Amino acid sequence: MGATPRALRALVLIAGFHLLGLALLAALGAVDWAAYRWAPAGWALKIYVVSALLAVPVVRGMLVLRTPRDEGVAGVPVTDADEPRLWAAVRELAERVGTRAPDEIWLTADVNAAVTEEARLLGLLGGTRRLYLGLPLVAGLTEAQLRAVLAHELGHYGNSDTRLSGITERCRVHVARTVDRFEEKSGATVAKERARQERKSAKRVARGKSAREVDTTGVGFTYRAMARIYTAYGRFCMRATQSGSRRQELAADLAAARIAGRDATASALRALPALDSAHEFYLGAYATLGVEFGMLPPRGEVFGGVRRLLDARADELAGTWAALPTEPASPYDSHPPAAERVALLEALPDDGRGAEETRPAFDLFTSPEAVLVDVEEATLAPEALLMRRLDWPDLVHESMTARYVLDTEPVRAALRPTGEPSCEPASLLDDFLDAVDAGTAWDVVARLPMSAEADAATGRAAREFARSSLRRELARLTTTVLATDGRARWQLSWSEPASLHIPDGYADALPAALDAAITDQPDTAPLRTLLKG
Repeated sequence: MGATPRALRALVLIAGFHLLGLALLAALGAVDWAAYRWAPAGWALKIYVVSALLAVPVVRGMLVLRTPRDEGVAGVPVTDADEPRLWAAVRELAERVGTRAPDEIWLTADVNAAVTEEARLLGLLGGTRRLYLGLPLVAGLTEAQLRAVLAHELGHYGNSDTRLSGITERCRVHVARTVDRFEEKSGATVAKERARQERKSAKRVARGKSAREVDTTGVGFTYRAMARIYTAYGRFCMRATQSGSRRQELAADLAAARIAGRDATASALRALPALDSAHEFYLGAYATLGVEFGMLPPRGEVFGGVRRLLDARADELAGTWAALPTEPASPYDSHPPAAERVALLEALPDDGRGAEETRPAFDLFTSPEAVLVDVEEATLAPEALLMRRLDWPDLVHESMTARYVLDTEPVRAALRPTGEPSCEPASLLDDFLDAVDAGTAWDVVARLPMSAEADAATGRAAREFARSSLRRELARLTTTVLATDGRARWQLSWSEPASLHIPDGYADALPAALDAAITDQPDTAPLRTLLKG
């Protein structure tokens, strides 16, 4: 579909949004007229009020004409002076695509690349063009693959996709805003009714009567019904534009293959799902490992550290490239499934560029470390920027140790059920061993959280569950003590989970010492001796 038909379709969808509003206003007016003619005065007044409340969001949605621009972008703009090689590459690719280069390049913290254009007069006139490039994406690509990604994005400019997307975006935003207003009204109505019932129930209790259960079933139904109407229209709009959006993506893929090479474009598309998953895993398992305890990696490593993970697990990640998604991310996804896009590219004739350079994409940057720091400072929350920065080995050790200390809280609560404050792990372990010697450790274990199976067990089975729990908590406390005083250390690994390194003298003797402490006639001396050593 050409640019003109796409523009007409988008305009029809916007007109449909306004026609829907007019139809709903007409329906409300009809209800008011019927109430005026036939309903009692009291009921008619209530209907007028409800109609007016429902009409306000409809009218507001119809009158808001401005499409939001990309304001407040979490990223850093870079100029030609900042990154001359990146800008030169983008301009060269734009010329080969046959389109005007972007006016701005923004570096972000996403595994993504995108382009926008602040078009005017519903897309008839072009405007400021922006290219957004995520540094975590750059970290996982070669220079050839990055050029393919950039050529794909610039292909959207060449096909006028960004100009016309503003019209479709306007329709989507209007629908979303109207739905949000109705849902907000529904929530406020439910909250008001809940508060009214709770006050009424409190008065009943004050008079010595039983409280009634709060029931808000049906409250706010009219608002929710109106929201569902607009939601249905929004889904219709998305489905109506979906096939066109997917064709645009395929056209941009072909433009990228023509300019950057078939194999580089296909391999970049194969890499994207794996990079997205790897980055998500990296953030949860590495970058934010110590956030709960006020710690972060060194400056520039919050988003840049993913390079270490990608290098260490290169073979593992390469094995995931073949398993591409065959279904879209959602029924309304504007992108075709990755498997379909790659199959289309790999079916193209060989262009002889399969063995192009494999230099890291960051070679296009003058100072990768500097831009990684800049993006961190622009995207992290202010409180995160104030956190302690530790080198990776120290971050892993201190974070894992702090987590183990936190995990000893159930034992502290079980040993001191009266609510005494937390204490150092060494002191807590001494108290636990004293309880073992005194024969009261089984009572402590009984106060610890347990599985449903352990809770239901009786007799010998219950005793074995308790013995297993006792050994586990003693082992946890012991390793925590060894880690906090420096005799054991958590080891960083980029290819597998962190592991606790215990010196040989302790590692060999610890299992037997723990076993001795949990027998029917416990002996804590070996464990105490080991800890003193």
